[in-house]
Amino acid sequence: MSIQTPEASTGAAVLVLEDGRIFRGQSYGAVGTTLGEAVFTTGMTGYQETITDPSYARQIVVQTAPHIGNTGVNGEDAESRRIWVAGYVVRDPARRPSNWRSEASLDEELVRQGIVGIQGVDTRALTRHLREHKTMRAGIFSGEAAQASDAELLAAVRASEPMEGSRLAEEVSIDEAYVVEPSEHGWEGEPRFTIAAIDLGIKAMTPQRFAERGVRVHVLPATATLEDVKAVNPDGFFMSNGPGDPATADAQVSLLRSVLDEKLPYFGICFGNQILGRALGFGTYKLKYGHRGINQPVLDRRTGKVEITSQNHGFAVDAPMEGATQAPESRFGRVEVSHVSLNDDVVEGLSCLDIPAFSVQYHPEAASGPHDAAYLFDRFIELMEAESGQTNQKDKDA
Repeated sequence: MSIQTPEASTGAAVLVLEDGRIFRGQSYGAVGTTLGEAVFTTGMTGYQETITDPSYARQIVVQTAPHIGNTGVNGEDAESRRIWVAGYVVRDPARRPSNWRSEASLDEELVRQGIVGIQGVDTRALTRHLREHKTMRAGIFSGEAAQASDAELLAAVRASEPMEGSRLAEEVSIDEAYVVEPSEHGWEGEPRFTIAAIDLGIKAMTPQRFAERGVRVHVLPATATLEDVKAVNPDGFFMSNGPGDPATADAQVSLLRSVLDEKLPYFGICFGNQILGRALGFGTYKLKYGHRGINQPVLDRRTGKVEITSQNHGFAVDAPMEGATQAPESRFGRVEVSHVSLNDDVVEGLSCLDIPAFSVQYHPEAASGPHDAAYLFDRFIELMEAESGQTNQKDKDA
């Protein structure tokens, strides 16, 4: 949450962490106060995609790359309708953008959308602190707010809401459904399939990646019911990335269980992976500092290949790593961990062996790259093709 004025300033600003560590710098973006969870992201490019990713709602994002803003911002690269980060921390912002696609500077856009930031911070020291201790609540204070005592600022941070227990998907989701047609993205001919996609914080590139492959996408709100899903007569079901604690997503878990009971092919990414884990009966837990950036190595245990992936998550699924296992929700049969992080052995994907469902913890749409995981969209299409063929054969047998 934040309170700010729509004006830029180069005055003093201060970043306060809940453990009492303080970093001082200058104001960047809007002036005022913002509170959220301090997290770091390791991407060297794609800062506009980062700040417009709804998964960063209520988070103060620290850019580990030292120089940010060189290419400015433009209307084409935004991943959603607005900037979602609660606050923004950079070391050396560009003095002016230098790119033919730039429509405004990053600083100007932060001011326009009222995002409080801080520059001139030793982001290397800050990142090391968060990595050694954990992600934690924080606040950025500039303008008059920065004049308060350190004790007062720390008290404000410690009074803010933690990420654990936060239900945020409904806050970032759309209010009304919309459709992305394949013809809008270069596909010629009739759509191959239709899917229902639940927007838990979906990024614009996700339905585009489906549409490029001939799939019509009905994007539905986070509050959608099974009846809403059935109303679009889908061949498959998708749940997107999103912010908050998956332990709060009871409604979405219930919806997915109903969809799995219908044997409708399912694909989930990020939050959608955690919801599949919960639907199968596994738990979730909060990571010490999470995975955020576009350089996260993941092992595909089926093929033995290593993918460099884009990630943004602070929670993970707690599932057995040793081969196929019976899901705690036994009606869904066997499941295996299909992908694993090579940094810390966190579950990065689930694959159901007796029902048509799989998910990954990372972002195969990755607008700013990498694109190693783009094949997952094709895998979902192959799953729908297989299920469609089985259905047709059953009809013939009947």
